[in-house]
Amino acid sequence: MRFRDACIPAGFLWSSPFARWQGPLAEVSGLELAVRVTGRALEERGFDPGETGSLVFGWTVPQKEIFYGAPTLAARLGAPAVTGPMISQACATSVACLAAAAASAGPEPTLVVTADRTSNGPTLLYPNPSGMGGAPEVEHWVLDAFARDPWAGESMVATAEAVAAEEGITREELDEVTLLRYEQYREALAGDRAFQRRYMVPVEVPRPRGKPLLLEEDHGVYPTTREGLAKLKPVTGGGVVTFGSQTHPADGAAGALVTTGKRARELGGGEGVVRLLAVGFARVERARMPKAPVPAALAALEAAGLSMDGVDAIKTHNPFAVNDVHLSRKLGFPQDKMNNYGSSLVYGHPQGPTGLRLVAELVEELRLRGGGVGLFTGCAAGDSGAALVLRVED
Repeated sequence: MRFRDACIPAGFLWSSPFARWQGPLAEVSGLELAVRVTGRALEERGFDPGETGSLVFGWTVPQKEIFYGAPTLAARLGAPAVTGPMISQACATSVACLAAAAASAGPEPTLVVTADRTSNGPTLLYPNPSGMGGAPEVEHWVLDAFARDPWAGESMVATAEAVAAEEGITREELDEVTLLRYEQYREALAGDRAFQRRYMVPVEVPRPRGKPLLLEEDHGVYPTTREGLAKLKPVTGGGVVTFGSQTHPADGAAGALVTTGKRARELGGGEGVVRLLAVGFARVERARMPKAPVPAALAALEAAGLSMDGVDAIKTHNPFAVNDVHLSRKLGFPQDKMNNYGSSLVYGHPQGPTGLRLVAELVEELRLRGGGVGLFTGCAAGDSGAALVLRVED
């Protein structure tokens, strides 16, 4: 899908810090987190929420009162006349939200908000009157999704192991890529987190007693060394994926403002615009999820009328290091040229907002370079993938 005139003003992409699940954001609902992060982001940018024409709200883990999610969010932000769709497409939610906003971009900006709390995910009881004693069917929304794809019949880690086996990806390769990703992340922390401060919005977390906790940086990123990775055992017997070369669940929120090029330039105050060119979605064979970012990326590039030769920077949602090894081999893009300043492999995966944070980092990397074309691509549940092509312009 190609977009005609959809832009984000420079500086109008943001993300909260990500916190490892059961960490400091564990008791803040995703809806509440969306309000707190979005409100602060818009205030810092001097934008009145009442100027928005519509809202797109992305989430994947049900929270209390989420049935009224989008209109409640808009009203609490100060835009009680605004509403819009809620989108849930697993790890592709961010791209789907941006696509929805870009497809109908107008001079009245669309506010895109994504938020999820994997911590304390709901346990759902489905009535089953014909079951033994009328006992209900039980589903743990987060844990059961990790454990098994109901159609493919495999866990998510099993899909990574299957691709590694087929492609001859070794444990040593995965450890090397993992170590590189942590080194790249540390670059974002240099100069008192100068890079992250370009897009990251702190979160105030209420506590039962005392002052609120101010979460200003990612929580739960483990110190990682070559020696430490080598000591880890595979997650599954005989496999190559370890807890070091896969991501961890997390909590967080991210957002953006999408409008026309003219309006984006006005809001950007001369700092340029981010032009959304195209998105692509793809699905690969059963239980081969880490392969999906490749055809999704190629679909987005084709829709944008570009090839890999025209791409200046890549960010990936890489829940497994297997994803990046496979993508680099198939697209011919060097490992050390992708995922500069960090990736979800390192700082975790809140699902809905993960892609939008990566897009924010992609944009800031390109802004530091003076502009250029960026590609985001990542896998999602159901052996699917989603990709976005954008261009940062003066």
